[in-house]
Amino acid sequence: MFSHTATHEVGSSSSSESLQPCLQFTFSEIQVATQNFDESLVIGRGGFGKVYKGTITYGETLSTAAIKRLDLSSRQGASEFWAEVKMLSKLRHCHLVSLIGYCNDGQEMILVYEYMPHGTLEDHLHKRVTSLAWMRRLRTCIGAARGLDYLHTGTGIKHGVIHRDVKSSNILLDENWAAKISDFGLSKIGPINQPSTYVNTLVKGTFGYFDPEYFATGRLTRKSDVFAFGVILFEVLCGKKAVDNSLDEEHWGLVQWVQDSIKEGRIKQIVDSSIRESISPKCMKKFVQLASHCLHDHPKHRPTMAQVVVGLEYMLALQEKANKALKHAGKTVFGKKIPMFVFPSNGENLDGDISLKSLRYLLDTIQGENHILRRFDFDTIRVATENFSEANKVSQVRFNFMYKGKLQNGQDIAIAESFSNRFVGNHMGEVSILVKCEHENLVKLLGYCIEGPKVFLIYEFASNASISRLLHDPISTHLEWNKLYKIILGVARVLVYLHKHAPIRIIHGNVGSRNILLDESFDPKLSDFRFATAINETDCIHVDFFDVFDRTIGYMAPEYYGEGFLSTKADVYSLGVLVLEIIAGHQRRDHFLRYYSFLQDVYRNWLEGTLSNIIDPRIDADSSSMTRFLEIGLLCVQEDAADRPTMEEVVSMLLDSSSLTLPVLKMRARMTREGSSCTNGNVDDDNSCFRGDYDKSAVEEFLSDLCPR
Repeated sequence: MFSHTATHEVGSSSSSESLQPCLQFTFSEIQVATQNFDESLVIGRGGFGKVYKGTITYGETLSTAAIKRLDLSSRQGASEFWAEVKMLSKLRHCHLVSLIGYCNDGQEMILVYEYMPHGTLEDHLHKRVTSLAWMRRLRTCIGAARGLDYLHTGTGIKHGVIHRDVKSSNILLDENWAAKISDFGLSKIGPINQPSTYVNTLVKGTFGYFDPEYFATGRLTRKSDVFAFGVILFEVLCGKKAVDNSLDEEHWGLVQWVQDSIKEGRIKQIVDSSIRESISPKCMKKFVQLASHCLHDHPKHRPTMAQVVVGLEYMLALQEKANKALKHAGKTVFGKKIPMFVFPSNGENLDGDISLKSLRYLLDTIQGENHILRRFDFDTIRVATENFSEANKVSQVRFNFMYKGKLQNGQDIAIAESFSNRFVGNHMGEVSILVKCEHENLVKLLGYCIEGPKVFLIYEFASNASISRLLHDPISTHLEWNKLYKIILGVARVLVYLHKHAPIRIIHGNVGSRNILLDESFDPKLSDFRFATAINETDCIHVDFFDVFDRTIGYMAPEYYGEGFLSTKADVYSLGVLVLEIIAGHQRRDHFLRYYSFLQDVYRNWLEGTLSNIIDPRIDADSSSMTRFLEIGLLCVQEDAADRPTMEEVVSMLLDSSSLTLPVLKMRARMTREGSSCTNGNVDDDNSCFRGDYDKSAVEEFLSDLCPR
């Protein structure tokens, strides 16, 4: 870690343009930040050199940074280095990567940028770091297009900027998956409103993205960037590299392969198989047309980047309309179309035959890639439960009855029985989720049994009941902190999986101490997916107001409980309540206002430094650990969803206390300023959902002012 507070003007004496201040770091500070360029911190490699992940502080700000060091063997050098520094010192836009500072010490030339935790577009398209859904790909294209449009026409620089090295590896993705253009070492100031429309320059860039006109003549224009962006659009659509060895023998480049495929009428076949079924035909057609226009041989026939932005936004609207229509026509579970009879509305009267038909359809058709549900015969579970004896009955509220049992192979199981018609509506979603999702901290669904009008679901058995039982056992006099820490971390990790890495992103919607079971090793198992919701790229949905009363109210986020707005930040809030419940030993209250009073009490004692008043004396841990975890809990239960961390950030805080420092400082300042009373704000993951009614045009105008094009 290194710190630096002084700022320096970047430029030379010959420069006549006013430049923005930029931090200048010493080489020794860079060495400390990168642990002397530890190879384990390398997060990327390019034509300039290696990129390291480091931690910097300047002023009172603590930041993770990407630190790019010039390789002495690189073909790039001082000209590219100073071009990058000067360019990014002048440019500020929400879709351009920000330059924090630089180091120029002898032969050492180092650039320090804001850190982009989701890496590059190339990583996700071609290295399969994370498979990007079609809507996310489309939004990434829009963000990158806005960044290029700003470079070409909105920079405030007299002649605009031509990037000259537009490619998927130079499109970075921040913590909210917003796209940012990077790497300005080859950029050139271009003409705007001038008789000449091009710059004569040596041909530089990346093979596969070259504008043929520029490559042949050396005449660089803004339309050269448009051509390269067209290549990216087809990368996004096809999942192929600009130069891809997997293409047929007659083609080495993506552009030629795509153009020939279009001529032969094989448009749908070129689409990446992982997104093929999610693109509406109309959206795909328009996308291919726009990308093809970007690749036109004659630059004057290519669209401007402003036109590309408008076109992509139109396609996003087309896709959203198609998704909405599909939702009304029927529902899908993990990509498989399910008849509407599988999803009856709450309270709808169904006879037993329809319920069983629905259940059989789901259980027989929705199977996981590595998880095939076993169909148990009735005699097997009858023997396992000793003929459903009272001694084996387990206390719970989700099913009509639940029993513990033991199979002949010695495996302990939990058997849930239901014969009410509401089973289909309440538990069908749980079945579809648990059969597809696999995580060490998810309760495992082993199989099912259908006997007459009765339905049985067979789960793995959690021998240590729930967290609620552990915390509120009246005879418990000691709680081992190592167990509690493992429980909190496990729950946080499974929520990250559900939010980010499951086959379809999922909001649990009902996280609470009763729904987290503990196995023989006290490993947590998240259960009860009755209210879990599969979400699209917007990360925010509206839940019917009357439905929220079925949830565990004490754990519900204010915007969820009060107005029915559900996002991943609602699960973050619930985890925060759970953490505070564990640390403070507070008995859960179903009445929201009384529980809110408890949270306010925790806030007050934290601000006043009297946490000993609320920490459960049964826990065998030092006060610093308790303070750290209480602060994590408080960060999670902030009333404004925008102020809460993501689940990934929560896991980072649980593992590394250094990542907690800045968020806690901000929270303390906010709470002190507001008198420990936060006002309700917007649920704004990805700027996609705003609380209450709002004027869409006003929101768009606000975002336009915030991120001018």
